[in-house]
Amino acid sequence: MGSHIVSQLLQTGEHTITAITRPDSTASIVDGIRTVRVDYVNDDDAALVAALVGQQALLITMSVTAPRDTVLKLIRAAAKAKVQFILPNWYGHDPANEQMCKDSLLAQSLDATCNKVKELGVSSYFLLASGFWYEWSLSGGPDRYGFDFKQHSLVFFDGGETPMNTTTWPQSGRAIAKLLSLKIKPDGADDQSPTLSQFQNSPVYISSFRVTQREIFESVKRVTGTTDADWSISHETSEQRWKDSMDEIKKGNFSAFTKMLYSRAWFPNGDADHESSRGLHNDMLGLPVEDLDEWTAVAIRMAENDEVPWIMH
Repeated sequence: MGSHIVSQLLQTGEHTITAITRPDSTASIVDGIRTVRVDYVNDDDAALVAALVGQQALLITMSVTAPRDTVLKLIRAAAKAKVQFILPNWYGHDPANEQMCKDSLLAQSLDATCNKVKELGVSSYFLLASGFWYEWSLSGGPDRYGFDFKQHSLVFFDGGETPMNTTTWPQSGRAIAKLLSLKIKPDGADDQSPTLSQFQNSPVYISSFRVTQREIFESVKRVTGTTDADWSISHETSEQRWKDSMDEIKKGNFSAFTKMLYSRAWFPNGDADHESSRGLHNDMLGLPVEDLDEWTAVAIRMAENDEVPWIMH
């Protein structure tokens, strides 16, 4: 996600970007941004605060495998450095849907993050409600969007008719770049143009596509030139998949987390269709309309090249 945010920010020509990375990181940092190496995992607080001084926004894009308390360390350092805005490590579920976040085991970390920002009283946060990443999820095996491209198999959840909002990586990065390019406050009482301040401590709702599994399948068939007869199709309920994977997690099998997370989002009650329940900020941010088949083709290529691990812990 970080690379896509940086790419889109650089394209605006309006931002000076600093990458904060660990001393032993081998990540490739693109030209045009400053790099500061800080051992933030092991509590080098002073160095981290120094790196953040003078920054207007802190964007956190860490792996889900990062130590659990790292985000809170970054938030505390941002407050000491008087950073005005923070984008936490949140790209996905509607954060205002408390039940879905709770059922997905995400509520505790989300609440801790938001509460810490509010408690410190220095910064404001934004949360990107994008749904799952489209190309990552479609290429990532049957536990996500039901597809196994190498086996030509597909699992339909609840008949495959549940709509879900899903967003590509570039669209997610584009939304953040557009958001941070807005003016902070209105120019006056009559100014109705979009501002950054209207999103403070709240979600930003975006999407590339509102699709069902069956609509994704139609796209897959167009891209691959296949028909139903070329696919092995089975059926399951999302609720039973969620219950089964949650039972596994409770037994200590955290490899079931991916299946649990996605199964909960596919519930037929429409929880993952934030477009219908909340509306979108796409037009306000000037986000383009994307082509479903184009990104389906990207996902299939990623699957064929094993670019996405099937399990995330």
